[in-house]
Amino acid sequence: MKTPRLRRSPAVAFQGERGAFSEQAVRQLLGPSAAVLPCVRFEDIFRNLKQGSVAGAMVPIENTLAGSVHENYDHLLHFELPIVAETSVRIVHNLIAPKGVGFRQIKRVYSHPVALNQCLDFFLANPQIERIPYYDTAGSAKMVVEEGLTDAGAIASAVAAEIYGAHILRRSIESDRQNFTRFFLLRTPAYAKRHPLRAPAGTVWKTSLVFSTRNIPGALFRALSAFALRDLNCTKIESRPLRGKPYEYLFYLDFLGHVDHPHSRNALHHLEEVADFLRVLGCYPKGA
Repeated sequence: MKTPRLRRSPAVAFQGERGAFSEQAVRQLLGPSAAVLPCVRFEDIFRNLKQGSVAGAMVPIENTLAGSVHENYDHLLHFELPIVAETSVRIVHNLIAPKGVGFRQIKRVYSHPVALNQCLDFFLANPQIERIPYYDTAGSAKMVVEEGLTDAGAIASAVAAEIYGAHILRRSIESDRQNFTRFFLLRTPAYAKRHPLRAPAGTVWKTSLVFSTRNIPGALFRALSAFALRDLNCTKIESRPLRGKPYEYLFYLDFLGHVDHPHSRNALHHLEEVADFLRVLGCYPKGA
């Protein structure tokens, strides 16, 4: 008798508890009914997808206030899972409490340290409320509801309030409304090959890649000239330490263009000639 093959879950893995902003990113790209798999660590997301346990992974890559998620840049290189889409989520922090708990009852608020720091104006205006760091925004909402706390709240997304049956006491308490997190949707190479993206005419494409150069004067200038000479717009460049070579670096770069367009192909061939290492991480429609 043949051993039945395990079917891959259609879920998309993300880091955090249900209701995390990563789940909001899944809903934006794939719809509100998309299946999800919460994971404890970022590495777990990549490992689940690499092993075929899930159909996709939603990965935060940078925040407009806190900067890049460096760990995930390293995982993109290590796990070799292609980027197939991106989306940007506006981070709206809400004060959430169990149903029946009013604002005047709140004496302490739990959330991730980054979220707490992004709501400093709220805490300055309400000095009677103590802020307490917690491992996760959505996890803090889950905790205050499950424990039935009557003097505590959490800072989390509206999706978290919906999932855990909490209510929102104060909406949008973040100090800076221009707070966005950019997310990548990853698939396996086989999935990406079987299901290539189709986009309407006029779609603006973006390509992400990583490369290294020799540690000599002018090396990075020559690498970037591959794009400048072809009028390709580089929208981001990020350096990360190159393991095994102290004080040498990998460069992660995004540019506007499809890998199959002539200008892009020529730029990549040019870069390949001057780089010690080059890998395309994904080509996908530019997110809004």
